[in-house]
Amino acid sequence: MGLGLAVGFIALSDLRLMGVIMRTKPASVVWSQLMPWMVGGMAVMFASGGLLFWSQALKAYNSTYFRIKMILLIATAINAAVYHLTIYKRMNEWDVAPVPPPQARRAGWISLILWTGIIVMGRTMAYTSF
Repeated sequence: MGLGLAVGFIALSDLRLMGVIMRTKPASVVWSQLMPWMVGGMAVMFASGGLLFWSQALKAYNSTYFRIKMILLIATAINAAVYHLTIYKRMNEWDVAPVPPPQARRAGWISLILWTGIIVMGRTMAYTSF
């Protein structure tokens, strides 16, 4: 449930950043409406992920898929931090533009790609013997 909430709403936000959907809505409005759902989903996702890790920590830690997933999560956090420290601070300049600037579109693409990798690694980890 947490994964669906968090990544689903992150995907919507990323698609708006890329200028694919909701082009007539200001990015700030989309962001403010989706943010509480993303944060709630992330909280559920990290809590359940932490419990899953705790139940089989050694097996998970020794899994290549788990390690790749953690690297992708770190890369996702870095992408989000760079976005928030740079282009997001200038959102007032491009807020109503149907297609945001290249930096925002790039951040959206990178986010979608990284989250896809995280999901694939998590599912692969679940269906392989560590």
